[in-house]
Amino acid sequence: MSPTSENAPGAASLDDVLVGEAVLGVYRQMFAALARDSGAVVDDPELVDVAETLLAAFADAGEDGLSREQMRYVCRRYPADVFENRLRVLKGLGAVREVFPKPNQLRYRASFTSVVGLMFVRRMMLDGGQSEMHRLLALEQLNVADPRMTAEQARGGADGLARAFRLWSVELLTLTNGTIEELREQAPKLWGTEEILIRAERLHGAILRRWPELDRTCTDLRAAIYAYGDASRRAAARLSDSAGTTRNLTLLPPETWRTFARTASREDLAAVLEGFVFDAAAPWHEPSAVVAAVEDGPRATPPRPAPPRPSVPDPGLSDDTGSDGAAVERLRAVAEQTLRGNDRVAVEDVLVEDWAASRRLLADLSSAHLHPELPYRLVWSDALDVRPGGSPTWVTPGWFERTAP
Repeated sequence: MSPTSENAPGAASLDDVLVGEAVLGVYRQMFAALARDSGAVVDDPELVDVAETLLAAFADAGEDGLSREQMRYVCRRYPADVFENRLRVLKGLGAVREVFPKPNQLRYRASFTSVVGLMFVRRMMLDGGQSEMHRLLALEQLNVADPRMTAEQARGGADGLARAFRLWSVELLTLTNGTIEELREQAPKLWGTEEILIRAERLHGAILRRWPELDRTCTDLRAAIYAYGDASRRAAARLSDSAGTTRNLTLLPPETWRTFARTASREDLAAVLEGFVFDAAAPWHEPSAVVAAVEDGPRATPPRPAPPRPSVPDPGLSDDTGSDGAAVERLRAVAEQTLRGNDRVAVEDVLVEDWAASRRLLADLSSAHLHPELPYRLVWSDALDVRPGGSPTWVTPGWFERTAP
């Protein structure tokens, strides 16, 4: 390399290249479990499960590591091509390396960075980064209290927090203005908002008190914190409104039902009602017939007031109401006329065309059946005869018979 090229502005030195490669090496090891190959992200969760199984086996194996046969045995429940793909990617990105860099090496060891990166990703999947923000604020609070910390380090930490809060507020605003389904899916990002705001404001105050010259940096941090607070409150308000009066976020919002009704196929819509039994459709009535029926229907009348009571004492019932003996004799005469000298007669044979007269006859026969002094009884069967052209149109077979005195 010539001196001219060494001193040229913008030319990277060897140290810069080494530092950059070291940083990239760490990133490759951290996200090796999530890479399908050297330039793409996995699109199958099973690949991540293989990586997690391998890293757990390496942790149990200790300093001896694992051979290729042992790794295949640990991942025996996965297909061979899936295992080979995962092992090739992990070896290529440095997550799995030879114990000793020599030819024909048979034993391998796992990188600590890959395990930590996978743990970090698993935590991010649980709450969308809430726990990481709490850890980051707690760590920055400890750094600010450390007497060895410099103003430049505090500036870098404050700039990183401001950038994180700004990106977080933009994401929350996007979720608030998007579909309610996506907002409900990302609901964990709204947990513990007040505690995060309190910690961030406390950290902002500590930085400003110790390094007053960082007032501009602290102003940017405070603006980012307030923007995050406003965005989280708006998202929480919309999420609360979508839950309705029940405040139950597990219930599907109306937008989901409307989307399903518009996009589902006929078979899917029919499957929703499978197992339900509906009544038959009501017959069609002409509107004029409905109006006539409403006009001719009985109208509610106000109850009539009770007549005034006389001022004289009530003498009670009169004596000419008829004796019980006369009623018994009348029922006996009706019963004998119905039997006409027989001991048993079918009820349907004594009914006449006039239903009013038949109804009175049935009432007398029932009274004779219930009277304890009369030797008659009514016996009914469980059957039902339907006669569309007769009067009445249906009859339950029964017999009126004389019993022993």
